[in-house]
Amino acid sequence: MAFTPLHDRVLVRRVESDEKTAGGLIIPESAKEKPAEGLVVSVGAGAKDDDGDRIAMDVKAGDKILFGKWSGTEVTIDGEELLIMKESDIMGIIA
Repeated sequence: MAFTPLHDRVLVRRVESDEKTAGGLIIPESAKEKPAEGLVVSVGAGAKDDDGDRIAMDVKAGDKILFGKWSGTEVTIDGEELLIMKESDIMGIIA
């Protein structure tokens, strides 16, 4: 893939949720919500502060993250649906 986000933006691939509940019920596609977990594909270089110095990014490619339900912009790159979001839209890194 030849795409690198700019500044403090992050490219994220959604992580699909289970198709069954803990009790074994199958969840139909129409009832599923889009997952709020993702895998960081690539990150920008970081935003710049008032002095022009780069602010280091807290996430890196390969991190599993949790983000807000309505965060990011959906894009299709190389036939794959991904999200581009600002680092501030990320709630945390899942260990």
